[in-house]
Amino acid sequence: MSRERKIAETFVELADTLVADLDITDFSQQLANRCCDLFAIADAAVMLAHPGPQLYCAAPSDPSPALEKLLHLAPSEGPALDAYRTATPALPGDPAHTPDTWRGFTAQARESGYTYAGAVPLRLGEESIGSLLLLCTSDRPLPTDDLALAEAFADAATIGLLHARTLKHAQTVNEQLHTALRSRVVIEQGKGFLAARRELSLDDAFAVMRGFARRHRLPLTAVARHIVETGDLPRPPSAAAHQSAQGASE
Repeated sequence: MSRERKIAETFVELADTLVADLDITDFSQQLANRCCDLFAIADAAVMLAHPGPQLYCAAPSDPSPALEKLLHLAPSEGPALDAYRTATPALPGDPAHTPDTWRGFTAQARESGYTYAGAVPLRLGEESIGSLLLLCTSDRPLPTDDLALAEAFADAATIGLLHARTLKHAQTVNEQLHTALRSRVVIEQGKGFLAARRELSLDDAFAVMRGFARRHRLPLTAVARHIVETGDLPRPPSAAAHQSAQGASE
């Protein structure tokens, strides 16, 4: 398969996130694998942000022992953290000439056999959700064209992940709306049943239901559902427990 075909397929894969059961680890692993296949790098890792300023490694899911040590440091210092925080590329560079703030990361990178390390942000506009860490073992930095393509992959992955998050949020909101609607229907039904049984106005029937629910710390929907099923308010929890104890003693 040609390199151009692989690049095209990668963009398609990164866009295919509008599913309810998206596995973030698999998605991140696929991005890391594609980078290793297409670029002159030894390893790649996707770092994603927790709620807040912290990063965690989403891929690779099964790193070598040497890479695992480096990834343990990557969330707290080095190019992955800088790219995430600044939303700009931390360009691949020789570990011998990296910033002082990368000191621990740089030492571990050299010990692990990496000669160059850099990262590009996963960002959309001003929102940064992580970074793509790129590691080389050759004597040359990542070519400019490959770096530009890595940025494009990171941008596409960010769009895909944000779309997936939006979809999940929309599904959650829809579920909450459906639950609220069902609850409202049950409450209205319970109010009508109680009003008819006790010859009350609808407003008075609702006040009785709400007062009962509050006194006995019961969900209003549960009280309303009991009225719909039985025609009247449930027994107070204390009275029900007392009757159960009497039945047991007899």
